[in-house]
Amino acid sequence: MTQTTSQHPRRRGRPPKVPRDDPDTRAALIRSGLEVLTEQGFTVSGIDGILKRVGVPKGSFYYYFDSKEAFGRAVMEQYGAYFAAKLERHLDDDSRSPLARLEAFVEDATAGMARHDYRRGCLVGNLGQEVSSLPEGYRQWLRATLADWQRRLSRCLREAQGVGELAESADCERLAEAFWIGWEGAVMRARLEGAPRPLETFIAIYMQGLPR
Repeated sequence: MTQTTSQHPRRRGRPPKVPRDDPDTRAALIRSGLEVLTEQGFTVSGIDGILKRVGVPKGSFYYYFDSKEAFGRAVMEQYGAYFAAKLERHLDDDSRSPLARLEAFVEDATAGMARHDYRRGCLVGNLGQEVSSLPEGYRQWLRATLADWQRRLSRCLREAQGVGELAESADCERLAEAFWIGWEGAVMRARLEGAPRPLETFIAIYMQGLPR
């Protein structure tokens, strides 16, 4: 008696279809993308390296994302939510004075860079350096994200005014903008040097220059 074969043999050359909304695999791809894009940026990052980190076949990638551009947007949204939560945790911490909250954020971010041996930077800063070669629409997201960060810090600085840590004449909006301009440069320099000194130098000079 011969063995019968399946009436539906598996097709070759194509991975089995995975549900598009599988949260575990999609989340793993986004985490991998965060790691790669904070280390290398968007333009030079290849999909193959991102997939290899999580063991997902290249053919399956397009069951989760329509394109590299769509994948990049998902990574950016995840990073934006993560960083907004970090800022909220520090800048809205009522157990500290307003300016101490800013210093706590810098201390936490510095420790995070050290934990990854200064290989990873800020996704917003990385993308900002290659904005001319990014997909259309990324620039708008970057500007909106930075504006959100500035609003959060400006609110914290206004609280500092309210408790007498800053002079009443201080322009909190401009001071918040100046912080993020300087911070992104300090992060880039810390990666270059592989050391925290640029971050420490920046926050020391920034705090000293605040109008009291």
